[in-house]
Amino acid sequence: MSVFDQEATHLDGKLLIAMPSMGDPRFDRSVIYVCAHSDDGAMGLIVNKPANDLNFGDLLEQLDIKAERPIEAIDVHYGGPVEHGRGFVLHSRDYETQDATMNVDDQFGMTATLDILEDISQGHGPESCLLALGYAGWGPGQLEGEIRDNGWLTCDANSALVFSDDHDGKWTAAMRAVGIDPRMLSAEGGRA
Repeated sequence: MSVFDQEATHLDGKLLIAMPSMGDPRFDRSVIYVCAHSDDGAMGLIVNKPANDLNFGDLLEQLDIKAERPIEAIDVHYGGPVEHGRGFVLHSRDYETQDATMNVDDQFGMTATLDILEDISQGHGPESCLLALGYAGWGPGQLEGEIRDNGWLTCDANSALVFSDDHDGKWTAAMRAVGIDPRMLSAEGGRA
């Protein structure tokens, strides 16, 4: 097993940072939190692209969930190009629903049921959360190939970056977290 293969098997809970050479406009300057990664493929949520035409209050109204308290401005994100009508909540580990929450690591969990939206609307949800419609998905070996082809950088995730309200600054912050000045990047890929 190569060093790359060993590293690639541990992408759960990591961030993917789109390189300028990505080539897919849906992922331009994206930061993706990887919720699950195995030999069967990978699934993640884009954490820096809020949906401009939808907010949490609108979402509750569409789902016929009555808020028990005033709702703060919680952004709903474009989670990725797969299953746009399906919702996911990436959240801090202080919240868990039995049989519905996937605990990704010691910082993050993901829940995809209406229970969490109801709990958030009533003030009983997680301390930190990010709502997303759709997700980014990869088939077996696809993500590993995109990483080898310089489409993505990876780094450790931290809740301050993931749950930050500075959506425009997340990509730059993630690049800096791996020691790269984004101004020095070229759209041309290569190998040494």
